[in-house]
Amino acid sequence: MEENLSQETLCVHAGGELAGDAQSVVTPVFPASSYKYRQTTENTYPRYFNTINQKVIIEKLCALEGGQDGLIFSSGMAAISTTLFSLLQPGDHVVFCKGLYGGTYHLISSEFEKRGIRYSFAPDNTSEAFLQVITSQTKVIYIETPSNPLLEVLDIQAISLLAKKHQIVTVIDNTFASPINQNPISFGFDIVIHSGTKYLGGHSDLCFGAVVTSAALTKQIYEGAINYGGSLNALDCYLIERSLKTLAIRMEKHNENALMLANFLQGLPEVQRVYFPGLRSHPGHEIAKSQMRGFGGMLSFELATNDLKQVDIFLDSLQFIQPAMSLGGVESLICSPATTSHVKLSPQEREEAGIKDGLLRLSVGIENAQDLIKDLKKAFINLSTSVHV
Repeated sequence: MEENLSQETLCVHAGGELAGDAQSVVTPVFPASSYKYRQTTENTYPRYFNTINQKVIIEKLCALEGGQDGLIFSSGMAAISTTLFSLLQPGDHVVFCKGLYGGTYHLISSEFEKRGIRYSFAPDNTSEAFLQVITSQTKVIYIETPSNPLLEVLDIQAISLLAKKHQIVTVIDNTFASPINQNPISFGFDIVIHSGTKYLGGHSDLCFGAVVTSAALTKQIYEGAINYGGSLNALDCYLIERSLKTLAIRMEKHNENALMLANFLQGLPEVQRVYFPGLRSHPGHEIAKSQMRGFGGMLSFELATNDLKQVDIFLDSLQFIQPAMSLGGVESLICSPATTSHVKLSPQEREEAGIKDGLLRLSVGIENAQDLIKDLKKAFINLSTSVHV
């Protein structure tokens, strides 16, 4: 594929050359679980992550992220767990940013001790805080930015420089930003992970994960991946490739709508705080401007109440914005992190992470922004009425 192409063009065309001499303008679907082996140098098998439908996706993601190679997995957590367990051995140490996705936190707290892997959380999200917890056994630094659900922004380049100085592999969950808005490899990070279930799939109908990195690190992760077995079938791969073709244009609308809704929410008396890196009031706004092309479609806001019954009244009053799990789809979704993504954390752990009961995470879709604002206004009116009854 020609260099210096735009993200929009890469979304549509990257990886297409792998279809061989097929005359169709889309990649043919090869659902086979059995392939002939005598005339090839590589045994093809879905669990080996080397079918055409799998490879096309990786080629496209590598073009978008600036990586050399990667792997596609059956879920975001499969991508995260396979990557970490392929890089870490008993006795190794890993440093995590605070405010991790709840599923990642649960993986760490429930599985690492069994495997003899030690870990620390940086006391805050500055590179200086990461330096405080690095040890001679630290092999990996793992971060999310923007984080889930408080949209905290970490300085990718500063953490990368710190890690390189100490010869530590860096891993980032880039799900919230997407490769359209942020490319951590260009800032020195080694491994980029996506929960493709979100923006890469984009239509709330696919579950998958992806890893993009160097050829050498892909080989290391691959050795674990074929044992853990988190591969993906050809029909899902076909839908993923189709979804990726519209990623750039979808993200443009997500970015635009989220900024409009964040500005609307921060002016309301019913809202205590809005978390969105595109707002000038966000403490990470300047860093986000320096490393992101767009601020994404995710925002969170705290209602001026921590009464879960009042939270339910607000959610029940919404018409177009649907209370549902996950994020990144074309439709707007909202959830209470305290009762969904972070429900596995204890109340004390949620409090330490800044997850209040009145916090709501909003995945802004591609609908008309004014219709979404009207929907929110109605919910706030119903909430205010219930409070004063």
